[in-house]
Amino acid sequence: METTGRSDSRYAVIFTSKRTNGDNGYGEIAERMDELASQQPGFIGADSVRDSSGAGITVSYWDSLEAIRAWKRNEEHLTAQRNGREQWYSSYQVKICKVEKEYDFYSSELKE
Repeated sequence: METTGRSDSRYAVIFTSKRTNGDNGYGEIAERMDELASQQPGFIGADSVRDSSGAGITVSYWDSLEAIRAWKRNEEHLTAQRNGREQWYSSYQVKICKVEKEYDFYSSELKE
């Protein structure tokens, strides 16, 4: 099987977290952070999922470490980070990784 994929490198910020109980304004700010991140120079995209227990993972992709540093220093993002530590997360972890290659598989058939 031959796969095609990107060979240009990029960076992934992997944010795993455990939410506290209740929304406490989280949903609105999370939407705003998605919108704001997508406007940042160097932002490529993001994938995110959270389960019913409150455990979640968001992976955002960036074209450089400088773009990641700039996002971390964004004023609105700094406020959201502070609120996250104070009220939205019981724990979280951030990992920054270099993505050397990626490839995809998409089935053309829907399975029931």
